[in-house]
Amino acid sequence: MATPQDVLPATATAAPDPGPDPGTPIVARRRPGRLLAAALVLLLVAVALQSLVRNAAFQWAVVGRYFTSAAVLDGLALTLWLTAATLALGFVLGTLLAVGRMSANPVLKSVSWAYIWVFRSTPPLVQLLFFFNIGALYPTLSLRLPFGGPELLHARTVNLLGPTVTAVIGLTLLEAAFAAEVVRGGILSVERGQLEAAQALGLGRVRVLRRIVLPQAMRSIVPAAGNMLIGALKGTSIVSVLAVHDLLYSVQLIYNQTYQIIPLLLVATLWYLVLTGVLAVGQHYLERYFARGRRPGGAA
Repeated sequence: MATPQDVLPATATAAPDPGPDPGTPIVARRRPGRLLAAALVLLLVAVALQSLVRNAAFQWAVVGRYFTSAAVLDGLALTLWLTAATLALGFVLGTLLAVGRMSANPVLKSVSWAYIWVFRSTPPLVQLLFFFNIGALYPTLSLRLPFGGPELLHARTVNLLGPTVTAVIGLTLLEAAFAAEVVRGGILSVERGQLEAAQALGLGRVRVLRRIVLPQAMRSIVPAAGNMLIGALKGTSIVSVLAVHDLLYSVQLIYNQTYQIIPLLLVATLWYLVLTGVLAVGQHYLERYFARGRRPGGAA
C-alpha cells in the first residue's frame, strides 16, 4: 500500500534548509547614536570627577580627618539604632494594621484604613514636631484604678518623652503606615486558589501561613521593604531638628564650631552612600533567596 509520501509529487517534498552560506560574512549592525551617547556620558563623568578631585573647596583632607572621628561615629551608631528600632517596630505594628485592613470586621477595617490615611498624608517633620510638643496637650500622664481608685502612676510628659523617645515614637508610627501597605500587598499577591487548595487538604491556618503564604508573599514584600529600609535610614536625618545626636546633627555640631560646612556635609553624605550601598547589596541577595524556584520570565 502506497504511503502519502509516495503519492506526493517530487516537487512537494521539502528540501532541507541549507542554512546560511558559510562564505557570507556576518556584519554587526552599526549604531553610531549609541556610541555617541556613551562617549558623551563618559565625557561628562570625567568632567565631574575632575571637578570633585581638583576643586579645593571640597577640602578632602578635612573630610578624611573627620570621617572616622568619635563624634561622627557616635552619631552614625545612633542613626543605625534609630533605623533598626523604628523599622522593626513599624513592621510589627504595620502587620497588625494590614490584618485589620483585610479583616471582615468593619470596625477594624475602618480604623486601620483611617490610621494609614492620616500618617501617609502628613509630612514626617510635621508629625515629629507634633509629638515633640505633645506636652502642650497632655502636660501629665497618670494611671489610676477605675471607679475613683487611687492613682498608681503620675509623671510629667516632658520627663517621659525626650527628643530620642519622641523620634522613635514618631518614626515608628510613620513607618507602620507604609509597612501595612507593603505587607497587605504581599499577602494579596498570593493566589486565592492556593489558599483554597490548602484548606481543602485540611492544613491549619498557621501552617498555611508559614508554608504557603509567607514564602510567596516575601517575593513582593522584600523589594518594597528594602526600599523602606533605605528610606528609613535617610529619613532619620530629620530628627536633627529635635536635637537628637544622629549622624547629621553630629556633623552640624562640628561645622558650627569649625565653619567647615562643605567638607562636613560630605562626611555625612559619604556615610549615607556607604550604608545604602551595603543595604542594597543585602536586599539583592534576599530577593535572590526568596525568588528560588521561580522561572526567569516571572512565572512561578
